[in-house]
Amino acid sequence: MQLNPPSLRVLGALMEKEMTTPDAYPLTVNSLIAAANQRSSRDPVMDMTEDEVRTALHVLQDLELVAPARDTGRAPRYEHRIRTVLNLRRDETAVICLLLLRGPQTPGELRSRSDRMHQFDELASVQATLDRLGSRETPLTAALPRAPGSREVRWTHLLGDPAARPVAAPHQTFDEGSLEDRVRQLEERLTALEARLGAATEAAAAGSET
Repeated sequence: MQLNPPSLRVLGALMEKEMTTPDAYPLTVNSLIAAANQRSSRDPVMDMTEDEVRTALHVLQDLELVAPARDTGRAPRYEHRIRTVLNLRRDETAVICLLLLRGPQTPGELRSRSDRMHQFDELASVQATLDRLGSRETPLTAALPRAPGSREVRWTHLLGDPAARPVAAPHQTFDEGSLEDRVRQLEERLTALEARLGAATEAAAAGSET
């Protein structure tokens, strides 16, 4: 599943509003335009047109991730189905939603920004959610390689840009091949292990501070 940026933004906006403003959900097209183009809690800020939002809705409907809501009056309203399609828990839905709307983030950032969607008691709970999503047969999250000079590991979703995919999956096994291939696999495995160790260190440090 490789969604383009407009589809990712529309899906994330529907997920957010379902959890934060349930009285106004499902959303009309006009409400969805406003949510997609919101100036706060969005990275990057976008200026989607009505045609772009409607096209994104068609893409998401074809994938059964979005559907028109029933009995909503004159103006059609739309709701997401990602929780059912991907079998997501509420904490997992909150994490995926934040990654869709704000891009790669550290576990600490995810915890501080998720209050209105799901209350994580501690940083370790966020890390456990990320690990669970990343260890699926088809991973939904991945730790990015640590940036030079950075102490924190950022995580990304895997519903969009293929370039954001991890260099190695957890518990990867080696395939038979040339020496060059095996060296590359070792390097990829090391990068993934470093990312997981960094996240664990961050969680431990946060725990000691509290």
